[in-house]
Amino acid sequence: MSEAPTITPQSTTGFNLASLPPPSRSVDIAVYNFPDLTGQNKPNDNIAEYSRAVTQGGAAFVIDALRRAGNGAWFRVVERANLADVLQERQLIRATRTEFAPENAKPLPPVRFAGLIVEGGILAYDANTITGGLGARYLGIGGDMKYRRDIVTVGMRIVSVQTAEVLENVTVTKTIYSVALDASTYRYTALNKLLAVDAGITRNEPTQMAVREAIELAVYSTVMEGVKKGLWRFRDPGVGRLLVDEYLLRDKGEVPVEAVTQAPKREVVVTAKN
Repeated sequence: MSEAPTITPQSTTGFNLASLPPPSRSVDIAVYNFPDLTGQNKPNDNIAEYSRAVTQGGAAFVIDALRRAGNGAWFRVVERANLADVLQERQLIRATRTEFAPENAKPLPPVRFAGLIVEGGILAYDANTITGGLGARYLGIGGDMKYRRDIVTVGMRIVSVQTAEVLENVTVTKTIYSVALDASTYRYTALNKLLAVDAGITRNEPTQMAVREAIELAVYSTVMEGVKKGLWRFRDPGVGRLLVDEYLLRDKGEVPVEAVTQAPKREVVVTAKN
């Protein structure tokens, strides 16, 4: 059995993130790391597992979510996780230009800097928060169902480079379900002959997909909370007000605030000019 590789399908949260209207200006932002802070290994009731319960590539999911916000209109993400590789490559370019064309060597443009930094990580992974099942059998025919619920928690905060102030902090929880269905039957085909038939299927929600959706919702919530506090604005204030009100009702269960973009609030300047 084999399947061809496919592009990872977009979740509902990812679609909402990509469908955001454009902002009044793009934001330069940096992601250094987004580590696994859970310290959890994969849950196993029989043997000791040494594999991690959640992905160690949280920073890649954060960068992907930031790049897809508003189809790339909201954030300009600068490379920081492997900045040493970029600096080394720039050094090679300068050395090559100086050696082979010293009279025409042009300086490289400066490295783009960011006004904001994304901090946080995968905070918790709670396994087997709820387990249960149900089964029945009658005249040799029956089945049973078992399920398990795990919870992963992601925390994200936006920090100002100029003042080190935490401008926004969001915590998102995603539930992971695992379900197993089994069915069996048996019949005596003769006095001493028994026929038994068993079938079953198990579905485990991928942990990495749950982490990805939690990070996407964290980025979406960061955008909405920033608009609510006046840190940045939508290009169309009317559309932005409707989206913030919808976000408060749907995701936070709060009463919408009126005229969230009309109050005179300071706007953080985060656009870098080279």
